[in-house]
Amino acid sequence: MSQPLIDVRAWRQFVMVAEELHFGRAAQRLHITQPPLTQAIAGLERQLGVRLFERNKRSVQLTPAGAALLPQAQDLVARALALPRQARAAASGEVGRLRLAFVSTVGFGGLPQWVRAFRGACPGVRLELTEATSDVQLQLLREGQVDAGIVLHALGEPAPPGMARQVVGQEPLLLALPQRHALAKARTLRFEQVCDEPLVLFPRAILPAVHDGLQARYAAAGRTLHVAQEAIQMQTIVNLVSAELGLAWVLQSVGQLQRAGVVYRRLHEPPGAPALPVCETSVMWEANRDAPVLRRWLQVVQAAPTAP
Repeated sequence: MSQPLIDVRAWRQFVMVAEELHFGRAAQRLHITQPPLTQAIAGLERQLGVRLFERNKRSVQLTPAGAALLPQAQDLVARALALPRQARAAASGEVGRLRLAFVSTVGFGGLPQWVRAFRGACPGVRLELTEATSDVQLQLLREGQVDAGIVLHALGEPAPPGMARQVVGQEPLLLALPQRHALAKARTLRFEQVCDEPLVLFPRAILPAVHDGLQARYAAAGRTLHVAQEAIQMQTIVNLVSAELGLAWVLQSVGQLQRAGVVYRRLHEPPGAPALPVCETSVMWEANRDAPVLRRWLQVVQAAPTAP
């Protein structure tokens, strides 16, 4: 036969009596009268089948069994009293785990500030970071391997089916040039000066709408993309520009990457010229998920300053 469950209240009463070694004072701390407390301790002893206290008219003392149980009972009561606070913390996203994927480029932008702010605001949340391109993040989200992702996409591009997004940043494209290139010394560049140059470019699968936006800009000038080399990571693209494999379109934040042999230039277009694509950074998650820790992350990101 299974033993009946013992009310945590009974253990709290035991702890009070054990700490005071006086039923009257223990009853005062519990805000009850002494007779119900005496009956409760007697009931606890019956359930356990052991005496917890030796008592007479003059004194109350713990038995060896009572003394052995006291540390564990104190821990049990402390844990039980902490449960409401822990429940509120979990509901508000202050404790738990957040598995967050991110594109490498946010390392040049807001990610360091966001992580610092989140760890300061929610020290009870275990933050697990995974670097991945936007297309890989989408697969990780659908498989439930991450809770949210920080992704790149074209300005105004709709979220994938079943996904929700919150935009946290927007930035134009810069042109990265080898430092020894003939155009590197120019302070201003126009599109017609660079549209025939070979490019180091990300594969279309990584950022399809941005890739298509570049193709459309070249097509408007009667040109096609001349891709000399593809690379996935922006850091790798910049390194290949340094190796003089071609020019590259990179995010404005990547311009903070000071790589020897590379300079960055913004394109100056006349009014009315076709526009280059603009990139947005968003936090993306499954639309049917409502995780408190994710809500807290979004609040922190919106409030935290980002790198210039």
